[in-house]
Amino acid sequence: MGSGTNPSGGDVARAFVESCLIRFRAAACFVCIGAAFTVPGAAAQDVIPVLSAVGSGWLEVGDDLLPPPAGPGPVQADPAHPYHGNTSGLQPTFRVADLSNPILKPWVVDRLRKTNERVLSGKVPFQAHERCWPTGVPGFEVFSLLRPIYFLQDPKEVIIINEGNFEVRHVYLNVPHSKNPKPSWYGESVGHYENGDTLVVDTIGMNDRSFVDNYLTPHTTQLHVVERFKLTEGGRTLQVLITVDDPGAFNTAWSAIQLYRLQRRGNGDWDEDICPENNDSYFGYEMAPMPQAVRPDF
Repeated sequence: MGSGTNPSGGDVARAFVESCLIRFRAAACFVCIGAAFTVPGAAAQDVIPVLSAVGSGWLEVGDDLLPPPAGPGPVQADPAHPYHGNTSGLQPTFRVADLSNPILKPWVVDRLRKTNERVLSGKVPFQAHERCWPTGVPGFEVFSLLRPIYFLQDPKEVIIINEGNFEVRHVYLNVPHSKNPKPSWYGESVGHYENGDTLVVDTIGMNDRSFVDNYLTPHTTQLHVVERFKLTEGGRTLQVLITVDDPGAFNTAWSAIQLYRLQRRGNGDWDEDICPENNDSYFGYEMAPMPQAVRPDF
């Protein structure tokens, strides 16, 4: 990936997150986590799931998208080259994509084949969180095993933050999409609540510079993603059912699942994780460049 404007990290992001905390700590969403909250006098359909509380976040169970119970699913590891992550207890390996997945358009297969060849030749593949790049959607769901995500809930908006470099998504509630949203890293997300336990997020308008997974599966600007964040197991688990549609990159729409486990922190503080600092090289390997801002965001 080439250089460009990185919308996260640095003093601006830290100031933004601090302002969010001040704004939302007084909101009813922080009463508890993993429960439902009803505004007095509200109808039954207005019951919403409470997805966050001070000091509590959600950690990914794994950094690969899981296949759905049925139907077309995400790219997974080539059976001849199994993937083992750092937390697997086995010798870690880099990912090699299974090119036989029928969802893939020919040009996507060619791109993945080149990525596979790079890995099999002994080179280090690109990963957004390691090189401080935004990750897009649904790549956000497999961004980092070690950093939690947080939800800040307001009557008109939900902000989803990954603590790693403070990657931020805005979900605007109960409004339609813009007619022609300008392409961006995280696109335009609108959402609504369902059944008192689910947040539905519909995202379009993403640029084509990100990847849908950690196998570096590319996409086009036609990408349309729907995520259904559902509380399960009494609020201890957050299940995300992801539906992906991109006629420019995939032969059919497909689905995937991600799971998060509730993480409680005794001190209630978030860690400050600014990715670009001291992250210039990696044991001499050829790496993707660090993102650079060509002009101020404000």
